[in-house]
Amino acid sequence: MTALTTIDLNCDLGEGCGHDADLVPLISSANISCGAHAGDADTIRETLRLCAAHGVAAGAHPGYADREHFGRRETGDDAEAIARSVAAQLATFAALAREQSVAIAHVKLHGALYNRAADDAEVAAAVVRTVQAFDASLPLVGLSGSLLLAIAADAGLAVVHEVFPDRGYDGEGRLLGRNQPGAVIAAPDEVAERAFMLAGLGLAKDARGRAVMLRADTLCLHGDRDDAVAVAQAVRARLARAGLGVAAPAERPAGRQA
Repeated sequence: MTALTTIDLNCDLGEGCGHDADLVPLISSANISCGAHAGDADTIRETLRLCAAHGVAAGAHPGYADREHFGRRETGDDAEAIARSVAAQLATFAALAREQSVAIAHVKLHGALYNRAADDAEVAAAVVRTVQAFDASLPLVGLSGSLLLAIAADAGLAVVHEVFPDRGYDGEGRLLGRNQPGAVIAAPDEVAERAFMLAGLGLAKDARGRAVMLRADTLCLHGDRDDAVAVAQAVRARLARAGLGVAAPAERPAGRQA
């Protein structure tokens, strides 16, 4: 076990799944849909209010404008179209955050766009330029060890390496596609144990049970699953037994982090 005493616990919210009010008290950071893949101005406002009330860091969560598939299907948009869409979503989110007097804490992509940007250099660079133009002080949250975070760090952005205790990994540290066996971890207790292993040891296991080492700055839980609250409660309880609290990432210096 490392000397770590806190870990960030984040959740994708503002997506109209009905759990937000119960989830926010259990997490330290929220990724709030910007209205493209899910949600609207009202859900953004309400989620911002919940975050403010519970001291939870509120981040922007732009994705593909594909509500039919919840932003989880690859659209094939080119890099410049993606940059324009992300910029528009960030502008919408920023206006509502100002209205609610809530500071934006970070940016994290959603769904298929998150996965594409992790390894597509052209898309990753376009996203990084867009975030820099929007607010170069904001950390970019992304898949642990991804090309996106390497490009962002090289460009001077602060980066946050994200891991998923409720998702399965392949041997390269990439998320299994949701249609693959073992892609989604069903049992709350298993998610909780995986959260502990990731937070304490940076250790995941691939579909064959082999160890995969990952940098874990933040743990992500998905708010759209029916048992989202039970999962979050189980994770919090397991972390507490290990002496780990939850807290949003401390301010990080710009540039690649070891």
